Amino acid sequence: MERINYTKTVEVRGRYDVIVAGSGPAGICAAVAAAREGAKVALVERYGVVGGNLTAGYVGPILGMVGKGTMRDELVELLGVPQNDMIGRTGFAHDFERAKMTLAQFVNHPNIDVFLQTTVADVVKEGDTLRGVIVTAGEGTFALLGAVTVDATGDGLVSYLAGAPTEKGREDGLMQPVTLEFTISGVDEEKGVICIGDVDDVRLGDERFLDYCKRLSLEGELPERLAAVRLHPTVHKGCRQVNTTQVNGVDMTRVEQIFSADLELREQMFTLVDFFHKHIPGYEQCRVISSGTTTGVRETRRVMGDYVITAEEMAAGCRFEDVIVHRAEFIVDIHNPAGSGQAEEHIQYCDPYDLPYRCFTPKGVENLYTAGRCISGTHRAHASYRVMSICMAMGEAVGTAAAMCAAEGCTPRELDVKRLQNRLTDKGIELYG
Repeated sequence: MERINYTKTVEVRGRYDVIVAGSGPAGICAAVAAAREGAKVALVERYGVVGGNLTAGYVGPILGMVGKGTMRDELVELLGVPQNDMIGRTGFAHDFERAKMTLAQFVNHPNIDVFLQTTVADVVKEGDTLRGVIVTAGEGTFALLGAVTVDATGDGLVSYLAGAPTEKGREDGLMQPVTLEFTISGVDEEKGVICIGDVDDVRLGDERFLDYCKRLSLEGELPERLAAVRLHPTVHKGCRQVNTTQVNGVDMTRVEQIFSADLELREQMFTLVDFFHKHIPGYEQCRVISSGTTTGVRETRRVMGDYVITAEEMAAGCRFEDVIVHRAEFIVDIHNPAGSGQAEEHIQYCDPYDLPYRCFTPKGVENLYTAGRCISGTHRAHASYRVMSICMAMGEAVGTAAAMCAAEGCTPRELDVKRLQNRLTDKGIELYG
């Protein structure tokens, strides 16, 4: 591989108490939580809109649950979907276009500088201590320096660039497939089936809907990898959110793999609509009206922290003395890395579990937190905590912690976790019981 040596002096565009990289469900909550604590915050987002999978990714409904009193409660109210449940049985996909405005208003705080269309390119370190990030935008490259940085990039990009240890996928390295969600209109609500996914036993006539789709795929009417047809209701009558497209064997941290995966997913959208027209009652007149701006990524890097949580602990409803996210709940939802449907024969349900503070502090780097799907856990554990409700609660907890560290002049490892817990409970967040 050819290499060049590249050096450049860049402007320091700002000094902050907290830098949050990524404005998805975890990042917006981290930034707003820190700002509400009085911290000066930089929120860095590579796309031209905040919200991540809530907007650009077109992911809905908002799955998972957490204890009472977190920003998750606030956001589902703002987005008009307060009835969303843990697994989507009663949930509705929100209005993604309105969310682009609503979430921009949410982060429009006097203590937050929002940097849209700005990509993290490198980090600033002194030894093991992170001092900030190097970013690239339309006007070139510049530095943002901060007392504490929150890596809410999903891909663990800041942590990776800072040298924290990371893992990808299961034992063979394969990761869950990528998906492009899209919305269709023109569904007859009197006839049009709703199917939330592999745990759903909804029927079409005398046959389980998912078995019907699988049978037709075996008969050549639908590609086998698309046989798990998931059709969620939305806040708009006659519309469905489709979470079915799938490409396997893709590592979305490898830029050379992204375009071909995105193209295949967009082709699959219209393969599915043709199938709906021919084979699903009530969908004869449906059409695509919108889709994700970016590929939906379930899994890339997991940043190894001071504690690595496991799915077995989650299934048992684990409790931790250093809890900062309480009563997180979702299934171990492993979309098959090597095929269609689920990776495991039986879906594992979890009792409401805790996430400990130590999962958010990457090994080998100071002044850095993670939040969102890149936190420290196993491949199977990640399949539960990666959903948006849980990521929102992670972001709020870590954003609060980062603001406390900046105010007190301490590192995340020096922070008194009990004081953080007291601050979270003072805000009305349930952490115990």
